[in-house]
Amino acid sequence: MDKFIYKKSAGITALSASLSEFKYKKHSHMEYAIGVTLRGIQEYTLDGSLQLSYQNGVMLFNPEQAHDGMAHNEVGLDYVMLYIEPKLLLEIIEHKDIVRFSTPIVYDYSLEQKILSLSNAILSEKDEALCSELLLSLTDSLFQTNLSTDNKKENVLIRIAKDMIHTNLEHVLKLDEICKELNLSKFQFIRLFNAHTGISPYQYFLNCKIERAKQLIEKNRDIYSAVAECGFVDLTHLNKHFKSVYGTTAFEYMSLLN
Repeated sequence: MDKFIYKKSAGITALSASLSEFKYKKHSHMEYAIGVTLRGIQEYTLDGSLQLSYQNGVMLFNPEQAHDGMAHNEVGLDYVMLYIEPKLLLEIIEHKDIVRFSTPIVYDYSLEQKILSLSNAILSEKDEALCSELLLSLTDSLFQTNLSTDNKKENVLIRIAKDMIHTNLEHVLKLDEICKELNLSKFQFIRLFNAHTGISPYQYFLNCKIERAKQLIEKNRDIYSAVAECGFVDLTHLNKHFKSVYGTTAFEYMSLLN
């Protein structure tokens, strides 16, 4: 049976999930995503290559790294995941520029235990001070072993396009306006965006809308204002797309937060 539980503390979102039949559509997150496979095998495509995280595998996703996800076989899958805002992680490790995970999956018992300690603390609603301390311990381990500061500068045109998309989330995606600004044809732009992000402009736009709706729901506990502010047709429209990324509808997600 598919099951998703979300909790938030100290600026971190924790997810406890069980998958049998559910499959995540290709998407990306604005946050760093750090998780552990507890049972079964997690299968996903990351940067065009197939990844398999076996039991005790630590999964490391960089911000805006496109991926899908599913159970590898009929045995199903249990896992936990932590979502950490880049600004928060960089503050903790005292870096100004973005840092990236150098490998997508590692098998490191100490790191695994720190992820489990933090996720368990958040999911069981322990004090925020404790969660912050556990986060510090976790990020210190991450930085020592699995982060790389060898960061490729993002293509300037892609950055401009992303900024234009983010400022117009309540409207339809206007490719013509972006292409005019970048002096590219529509197909040149789509090809360039795909090559740099692993996701199409429209998929990125839709992900941003869903992410923004999630932030508004967390902030205001008002699902209908999120529907309106993010330009979804109605709640059913939002729920459908929200579930494809988070495994639960927006309405169910709001209920989990209370």
